[in-house]
Amino acid sequence: VNKYGQAFSKGLIKENPVLRLVLGTCPTLAVTTAAINGLGMGAAATFVLVCSNIVISLLRRVIPDKVRLPAYIVIIAGFTTIVQMLVKAYRSSAASDVYKRQALGIYLPLIVVNCIILGRAEAFASKNSVGLSALDGLGMGAGFTGALIVMGAIREFFGNGTIFGWPEAGIIPPITVFVLPAGGFFVFGMLIWLVGKLSARLEGGKA
Repeated sequence: VNKYGQAFSKGLIKENPVLRLVLGTCPTLAVTTAAINGLGMGAAATFVLVCSNIVISLLRRVIPDKVRLPAYIVIIAGFTTIVQMLVKAYRSSAASDVYKRQALGIYLPLIVVNCIILGRAEAFASKNSVGLSALDGLGMGAGFTGALIVMGAIREFFGNGTIFGWPEAGIIPPITVFVLPAGGFFVFGMLIWLVGKLSARLEGGKA
């Protein structure tokens, strides 16, 4: 796989930001009571991640070393504000419905200090070309979104008997603990274990 394929693919499983690097744990546990929440949060974070990576890569030779972290935060905050404004502008959209239910309301502004985004800015975008930085952001965002959707779907299915809001009544009785914090930690731990096993198998090693 060439460097562009590696820049994108590493965030899916091998260096999945949630399930391998264990970053962004707060929004992961908080918003994944439903699959649609995970999709909304993941899409917002991916947009900010890709756009901020591109801009930081473009400016990497211009930003003074002493103020690079404040500069990164200002750039990330700008794109986070754009996401909030877009969500509020399209009030009839599903994303706005999620926002209005307060599922994401408090966590969208906190994208500014999301350690996944700031971490990729510092570790990758500030040292690599625009193309590689965009692919890195897209891959990490896809890995983050995928982890949130899977975790949200599991918790929603077992906790409410629904998938993306669609009732699946009759398959199993709802187990309320799955939509509570304890259930979130349990599902999170199981997914970390599963992805660790999968990653080790893909690398030909032992977990």
